[in-house]
Amino acid sequence: MNKFLIAPSIIASDFTHLADEITACESAGADWLHVDVMDGHFVPAITVGPLFIEACKRATKLPLDIHLMISNPDQQLDVFAKAGANNITVHVEACSNLLKTIEKIKSLGCTAGVTLNPITPASALDEALSLADLVLVMSVVPGYSGQAFMPEMIGKVEGIRNKLNALRSPAHLEVDGGMAADTLPLMHNAGADVFVAGNAIFKFPQGVAAGVRALRVSNV
Repeated sequence: MNKFLIAPSIIASDFTHLADEITACESAGADWLHVDVMDGHFVPAITVGPLFIEACKRATKLPLDIHLMISNPDQQLDVFAKAGANNITVHVEACSNLLKTIEKIKSLGCTAGVTLNPITPASALDEALSLADLVLVMSVVPGYSGQAFMPEMIGKVEGIRNKLNALRSPAHLEVDGGMAADTLPLMHNAGADVFVAGNAIFKFPQGVAAGVRALRVSNV
């Protein structure tokens, strides 16, 4: 597995120059745009909602990868799909019937992602792996950007990759949290193929485009 995708986490960008930040990511070769939606309930922080997704959609042709860190996500799936989401990822901890939620996401014309908090065992996703289009592994505690990478999540990625391979699943295996030039190769070698990065891109000393490029060459 040599090819991997980079999904800049737009929450880490400068919102006063949102369109310019998105354009810089796109021109530098980013593959997706990742948006963390937090409700102040499922996680402590509050971030953005559907209106923000609509603004991103107008500013880019990149697929929008929406991570719902919210309680009762089923009630919000329609509105995020209409806002322009291409992929919608939900937490196993927030879904009363994960399989039904996956089916609903797909019925709305989006691909369906599943994820779980670092303390939740990977086995919690077992019943959904054959249906999911994407599995997201959080390598930080969700809720705030800029946290340190949790190396113990390498084993979780390896385990999920083995399960996906056993199922012959084409699902992407995505990692979010502490991704940088030194940590991305660790997760890529473990089996991940999509990498969400916030500060490593938007706070990169030489600028956003250089941040994307630094991640791209980190596993060469």
